[in-house]
Amino acid sequence: MPEGPSIVILKEEASRFVGRTVARVHGNSREPIQRLAGQRLRALHSWGKHFLPEFDGFSLRIHLMLYGSYRIDAPRETPPRLGLVFDDGGELDFYACSVRFIEGPLDAVYDWSADVMSDAWDPAAARRKLRLRPQALAADALLDQDVFAGVGNIIKNEVLHRIRVHPESPVGALPPRKLGELVKQAREYSFDFLRWKKAFVLRQHFQVHTRTHCPRDGHRLSYRKHLGRAQRRAFYCEACQRLYG
Repeated sequence: MPEGPSIVILKEEASRFVGRTVARVHGNSREPIQRLAGQRLRALHSWGKHFLPEFDGFSLRIHLMLYGSYRIDAPRETPPRLGLVFDDGGELDFYACSVRFIEGPLDAVYDWSADVMSDAWDPAAARRKLRLRPQALAADALLDQDVFAGVGNIIKNEVLHRIRVHPESPVGALPPRKLGELVKQAREYSFDFLRWKKAFVLRQHFQVHTRTHCPRDGHRLSYRKHLGRAQRRAFYCEACQRLYG
């Protein structure tokens, strides 16, 4: 599943279409996508894992889900979920994704302060939200998009290893210092992720995700195919990631 930094990259790569008019629409989405024909793309936004092209009076919400992808000026032979051909001949195609229309202003729908990649990110608000979830496991808390919009499973595993917290530690059991580290690193690692992905070296920097041994102490990593309420894959070190609670 593409995480927040990947959607930021999509927004940057598609930015050349801002101000262009949609000349043709195609795709197999069940949404009324033909309403996009003749519309001018006013802006591009992202919130967590949502890509948000804005038009006059409405926006699109595109979620790439688990296996979604996009192409710019390089369409596949298979039909996209949504394909936009612009008046300059450029093309933006989305595959295996969710497409929804959002009527009215995005500010009425999205809390930008929850997006770890946003300039409006509010770490104090994140800490307040976490205190209301004392029973939540640290692993689940990081994947809660109302708290950390954009954080996905890779970031979750790497942040918990970075701050030496076991994924099954309840949020309410974390000392204030560790809670602060969790909030801080959710954002900092996301920007590291962005930088590494742009340089095509992201996987080289994985410390625990899909790895077998801890780079800190050499212990064999624990692996859980389904952990926590989110039931996502977990990679962690029993030796250096403390289980609180």
